[in-house]
Amino acid sequence: MIYEIVILAMIAAFLGFRLYSVLGRRAEHEEESIPTRLDPTVTGSKPMPKAPQAAQPASQAQPNAFPGTMPVVEQGVRAIAAADRTFDITGFLEGAKGAYSMVLEAFWKGDRETLRELCDDDVYQSFDAAISAREDAGEVLENKLIRIEEAKIDHAELDGSIARVAVLFVADIAAVTRDKDGNMIAGSLDDAIESRDIWTFMRDVKSSDPNWLLDETDQA
Repeated sequence: MIYEIVILAMIAAFLGFRLYSVLGRRAEHEEESIPTRLDPTVTGSKPMPKAPQAAQPASQAQPNAFPGTMPVVEQGVRAIAAADRTFDITGFLEGAKGAYSMVLEAFWKGDRETLRELCDDDVYQSFDAAISAREDAGEVLENKLIRIEEAKIDHAELDGSIARVAVLFVADIAAVTRDKDGNMIAGSLDDAIESRDIWTFMRDVKSSDPNWLLDETDQA
């Protein structure tokens, strides 16, 4: 009898440990996850999908219809939502976080094709020039986006049919630069640095293309 009790206790302890391990890893993954892929509604590899749910027109919108927006920017958000009934603020921010991750990774890897799809002409040319300078110097970036701590709308406006939404991103990034011989010349992968950027996305609300393009980048 004592022997059977000991065996049962060992089995229970083992199952409890397995359950704790699985839940622990799952919780840690959820806490540190970074949106590197976009919503399944995205067309191709472009960053900002057409909102899956239509927003209410401005005349019917409730006070909390645009979560995460400051009162000072709500007027611009309402104007965009009135012009584009498919505009959904939650879906937009999720797409913006995915675009932020994809653009950074493409720039670090020198992936011009992806940058060409996600950025307008001016932003792409700036990225292209920086990549060319890096290639000429024989330098390689080994940066890693650890997590996006915050993403919120900083500014929104509708200019004619052109909607522009600026998003403040607060993220932790580990950065390393290596020379042509593979020697580390700057940065550290062990110490993440907080990055604060304001990226502006634009879209013609009269266009049938639901995707937004990166129109401007600034440091906050």
